[in-house]
Amino acid sequence: MSDAENRSRATLKVIDAAQKVYGMIELHDIVVIQAPLARCFDLARSIEVHLLGNTHWGEQATAGTRTGLIGMGEQVTWRARHFGVSQELTSAITAFDPPTYFQDTMLRGAFRSMQHDHHFRTLDDGSTEMRDDFRFSAPLGPLGWIAERLVLARYMRNLLAERNAIIKQVAESDDWKGYLENLS
Repeated sequence: MSDAENRSRATLKVIDAAQKVYGMIELHDIVVIQAPLARCFDLARSIEVHLLGNTHWGEQATAGTRTGLIGMGEQVTWRARHFGVSQELTSAITAFDPPTYFQDTMLRGAFRSMQHDHHFRTLDDGSTEMRDDFRFSAPLGPLGWIAERLVLARYMRNLLAERNAIIKQVAESDDWKGYLENLS
């Protein structure tokens, strides 16, 4: 192999490494819930249940779908205080296959990009597996990359786990009725 070919391959490896380094952070969480599939699916898209898990951040739904169940093509704007700063994030439901899957995608907000896939399946014992695949990327290039790894990955993982614990708690108790029974 010539020196030029070796340099070309080395350059390709550097480009490939840069794409991985500056790529998105991916978080995954799986929770088993002792409740029916449709109930878990609906609670995961309930604006009120979402807010229930984020009260200590002062989160509010300020525009778009602000109550009830969010569905395909609908948007919601959230306002909350994170890291001592009031922030807004607008997301939309960009994929929807009830009651097994939906996706929300950030349209505007502090991140360079953010997308959240919500998967649901019934297990053999009748319980529901809720799997979240959450991807985000911070702005600001190399500074964002550092923030993603030092702070944001852990912070977002904790927010996701907290949200999922609330969904599980509501779904497994009679509390779910207050969020879903009068929506039909």
